[in-house]
Amino acid sequence: MYRGYDQRTLDRQYSPSSRVPDLTVFVDRYAGDSEKARADLDVRRGIPYGRSPAESLDFFPAGSGNAPLVVFLHGGYWQELSKDDASFPARGLVPAGAAYAALGYGLAPRYRLDEIVAQVRRGLHWLLEHARELGVDADRVHIGGSSAGAHLALMALLDDWLPGGRHPADAFAGAVLLSGVYDLEPLRHTYVNAPLGLDAAAAARLSPILRLPARLPALVVARGGAETDEFARQHDDLVRAVGPRAAVVRELVAADRNHFDLPFDLADPTTGLGAAVFAQVGL
Repeated sequence: MYRGYDQRTLDRQYSPSSRVPDLTVFVDRYAGDSEKARADLDVRRGIPYGRSPAESLDFFPAGSGNAPLVVFLHGGYWQELSKDDASFPARGLVPAGAAYAALGYGLAPRYRLDEIVAQVRRGLHWLLEHARELGVDADRVHIGGSSAGAHLALMALLDDWLPGGRHPADAFAGAVLLSGVYDLEPLRHTYVNAPLGLDAAAAARLSPILRLPARLPALVVARGGAETDEFARQHDDLVRAVGPRAAVVRELVAADRNHFDLPFDLADPTTGLGAAVFAQVGL
């Protein structure tokens, strides 16, 4: 059907939950650790950045002004989870001196993927425009995302959307891309496409690896060691593609992590991923 896979095998290749015994363990921890972050830290919840009810973010200020900001985009194949499940990295990043934002966006099938990409870009632009009043250094804004969130983060680094023609490599100091899907053509042939409704043209238009700009900011590109072969290939293809374009590329394969527990390392500097993130952000 695609790259030599039959339908059943291709569907399994793009089902990260096929590599873990129980997905709910990780989803429950996202929610629980995020709730703890909101209970333990100062947070401004539900800040609107657009007109849609889905366009809101939760912001965790740093302890001091002019701080770097890490913006995180949750996964869930653009159709599940929410910003409420994405506060957990604040527990490590904020005490270390960074501000943190969990950026919400609308989900498929209510919203088309083009609309979701546009929402995320509006949210990021809002954060850049309001950096000073949030106590954030506008020159040290980093975007992060896992799975579908990594796709959305990379789409924000394309060079055709910021007002005034500003280049994303100048607007954003870096990005952290975890276990992402960067070429959507194979997804078009799987169960994942049922709520997305991508045709060939949309899959190409929304595949950031096909539209990379000539230059990119510093990148951390990571995946778990227990990913499927297709997720590993997507990771490897991206690393090769961004190598000549990015200011710096820190590439990691966390041997003891899977698609779902890798994000917990993002704010833990004792892990390889956390150390790379802290180095990039300057913590």
